[in-house]
Amino acid sequence: MTSPLNVPHSQERWSPRLWGTLLVLCAAMFLDALDVSMVGVALPSIAADLDLTTSTLQWIVSGYILGYGGLLLLGGRAADLLGRRRVFLIALGVFALASLLGGLVDSGPLLIASRFIKGLSAAFTAPAGLSIITTTFKEGPQRNRALSIYTTCAATGFSMGLVLSGLLTELSWRWTMLLPAPIALMALIAGIRMIPHSDRDNSSGGYDLPGAITGTASMLLLVFTVVEAPEVGWTSARTLLSFLAAAVLLTAFVMIERRTASPLIRLGVLRSGNQIRAQLGAATFFGSYVGFQFLVVQYMQSLLGWSALQTALAFLPAGVLVALSSTKIGNVVDRFGTPRVIAAGLTFLVIGYALFLRISLVPQYAAVILPSMLLIGAACALVFPSLNIQATTGVADNEQGMVSGLLNTSVQVGGAIFLAVVTAVITAGGGEGGSPQAVLDSFRPGLVVVTAVATVGLLITLTGLRKPRGPQQTVVLAKSVPGAAEAAPERVGARD
Repeated sequence: MTSPLNVPHSQERWSPRLWGTLLVLCAAMFLDALDVSMVGVALPSIAADLDLTTSTLQWIVSGYILGYGGLLLLGGRAADLLGRRRVFLIALGVFALASLLGGLVDSGPLLIASRFIKGLSAAFTAPAGLSIITTTFKEGPQRNRALSIYTTCAATGFSMGLVLSGLLTELSWRWTMLLPAPIALMALIAGIRMIPHSDRDNSSGGYDLPGAITGTASMLLLVFTVVEAPEVGWTSARTLLSFLAAAVLLTAFVMIERRTASPLIRLGVLRSGNQIRAQLGAATFFGSYVGFQFLVVQYMQSLLGWSALQTALAFLPAGVLVALSSTKIGNVVDRFGTPRVIAAGLTFLVIGYALFLRISLVPQYAAVILPSMLLIGAACALVFPSLNIQATTGVADNEQGMVSGLLNTSVQVGGAIFLAVVTAVITAGGGEGGSPQAVLDSFRPGLVVVTAVATVGLLITLTGLRKPRGPQQTVVLAKSVPGAAEAAPERVGARD
């Protein structure tokens, strides 16, 4: 099931086509990060132009997350079953079209709908792109290097998105929606030429249609319920019944996956402690950051009166730090291992969030904002590539799409849940429409929640720093010896 471009451990130089393949995949990740950062900075302008409330404005972000998080499990498995190249290219074309539509709509609901479609397309490009990388580059230093470059492109996209959003929003927020369209089109054309044809996984016995329906429905309903809960009430009958329905669907999904011969997700992969820590770490890491960005943009533009460009420049140091350091993270992971690197990054994240609690109505850029952004940038540089490496290590080629989809599901569902919680905390504070001090006071509990979520992620990661026992060490050695992993299937991702 490996790509014809698969790189042996001993080969140091990559061919031009191999570089071309990686750059196309990086372009898709660049677009995803670019889109997220541009929309975040443009939110206040969108709200003013379309007359949206804070709770409705949240849907500009959450609509994307709903499509992304709800369909990632299906997207990851579709990449394995239908072919990674085909799924990636089709979804990239849909992304370009949705970007064009987003810049032309004239109402909040239509804009949210276009964001949902864009999230849906990303639910297929993200796991397909990541699985193309992990099946093209051998596990170890080569793959770590490729993932570091992949992360650098994400950081560059995020950094450029911040600056471009600030500049474009001064003209019109619509340009922030339109810009990804031509970039996606160029990446699509290059991808048709560069990305090699990939094999389909024909060994699973077919499509898990019941699993796809129940799994996708449970994720969509869960994300939708969490996002809507702050508006309709967390204890309302509607919210409680929706949570119950999501739990029933999720239970049915698990039962189907345990019994079917061709599962959407092979539950045995979750027997690995490192895999579980990667999934939970991704949820808390991204969830805390989405809530933080939402709060900080409102703080800077609504309370400090900063322009979109000034806000973008305030975030820029974090993105620049990631872009400058991410190419080296592969070497750091090779030396220290993913658990230690992730723990260090989450420590920086917690400190950065806690420092931001000192904000006031008077801008304190040098004393508070800049140090926080640098710490958060260092955290992103360390955590994001390390989570990708940890989640995909030791996984067979024909399941890389599945694991990639699972990781991205954790990221997006975590983002949706914790953004909704932060929004609910802000709304409960009663600051909206009040004095500037009242608004600031309503923001502080949200920042406390963000810091607490990151702390939980750190504590989960620290459980992986304990010295492994004898049997676990045997598994690690088995993976390093060709054929040894096959000799011990119960210990390496055994089938559930």
